[in-house]
Order: sequence, then C-alpha cells, then structure tokens
Amino acid sequence: MYDPPDLGELVTAVREFLEEQAMPQLEGRTAFHARVAANALAIVERQLSLGPAAEAAEQERLASLLGAEGSLEELTRELCRRIRSGELGRDDDELLAHLRRTTLDKLAVDQPRYSAYRRATLRED
Repeated sequence: MYDPPDLGELVTAVREFLEEQAMPQLEGRTAFHARVAANALAIVERQLSLGPAAEAAEQERLASLLGAEGSLEELTRELCRRIRSGELGRDDDELLAHLRRTTLDKLAVDQPRYSAYRRATLRED
C-alpha cells in the first residue's frame, strides 16, 4: 500500500526547494518574495509539529485555572471575561504562569529565533 506524504513533509519539501534551488537563482524583489514564502512555510511546519501539543496543554492549563471544561476557544473567552471583570488579575500566579507559557509556545511557532524568546527559554532549563 502506498502511504502519501503527510502535510508536514509536503510543506518541508516546498520550503527546501525554495531555499536550496529557487532562491540561489533569484534576485531582487523575486528573491525577497521567495524568502518570505520560505519563512511562511517554516511557520506552517512548526505549527503542524508543535501546535497540537501546545493547544492541548493550553486547554488543560485553562481548565485548571478556571475550574471549568470546554473547548480551547470557550475557555479562552471565559478567561478574557474573568480578566475584564477583575476576577483574575496580575496578582494571580497561576494566571501569569499560564500567560507566560502560552506566549512562549506561540513564539516557538512564530519566531523561535527571537532573542527574548531564546533568553526566556534558557531560564526555564
């Protein structure tokens, strides 16, 4: 039986083609747009590989923090409501830990080379 490549493998193949084959032959505006496309594909790769676990962990943290069950979207809306109402605030250590972890997980997908992200993750080790 033939097993087709998964989405991550397809995205990686296109990104590698752009970086290794196309970009060295391009100049100016076209080269810039190829770099932008390759960077976008790298974000998609990271989202596919890191996103599901990060979202599951975020949902678990929110359920614990809020003492409620629901989808990630529902729990996020409830978190926002409680912050707006003043029920939760910056004096809540569990809230701050959740927001920090969620932010770092999002940066791991979007900007893993961002210097502040790298410093923050070094402190966790």
